[in-house]
Amino acid sequence: MILLQTQHISKTYTQQPILSDINIHLNQGELVSILGVSGIGKTTLFNIIAGLIAPQTGQVLLKGQSITNQTGKISYMLQKDLLLPYRTIMGNVILPALMQGVAKHEAEEKAAPLFKVFGLEKTERLYPNALSGGMRQRAALLRTYMFSKEVALLDEPFSALDEITKHQVHDWYLNLMKRINLSTLLITHDVDEAILLSDRIYILNGHPATISKEIQIDAQLKQQADFELSPTFLKYKRQILDLL
Repeated sequence: MILLQTQHISKTYTQQPILSDINIHLNQGELVSILGVSGIGKTTLFNIIAGLIAPQTGQVLLKGQSITNQTGKISYMLQKDLLLPYRTIMGNVILPALMQGVAKHEAEEKAAPLFKVFGLEKTERLYPNALSGGMRQRAALLRTYMFSKEVALLDEPFSALDEITKHQVHDWYLNLMKRINLSTLLITHDVDEAILLSDRIYILNGHPATISKEIQIDAQLKQQADFELSPTFLKYKRQILDLL
């Protein structure tokens, strides 16, 4: 089932076309990546999907209903975790609920069981500086999930992590998505990350930027041992690099 889609999205800044006729979709339970060089318009597209800015043309649909230029419908997590250092992890996590008018005690009751689901047991009363980078990202993802429990927009969420931690968080996040039935649209500059995580990859390039290719990643092949070292992985990588 198509959960989220954009239809003919175009955007211009100061008479400079940035995006042209962008048509993408996200099925329920999928992780779909958008790959493109820096400055191509990926974050602009996410800002449109999140309702933070309006497109010149086109619309954004959630479950078939237009949410164009409407905030509060889609979760959006930026590259940095942006945890507030003076608030506990619980205090950070419940911020979206508080902003939506939920009482503090009610928000804490809703969030409390999710700490175990997100692997954050016993961190509720700690402050962000007490957590590792990977744990901070988990806390930021939980806060994102509290905002909207269907779709997450993630803009380079793992780029600040070292390679070992990144792989651990990758595995954790894919398992988490299945457990809580979350669907994800991901921006990344990391080709390897996109191949390892994604069900599908959209290639964004050109001036103005358009979707030049949609690449389906074989789910069965991804389950094979040492997939990242396989000829199939390298074939995907060469294809993507040739398109970028």
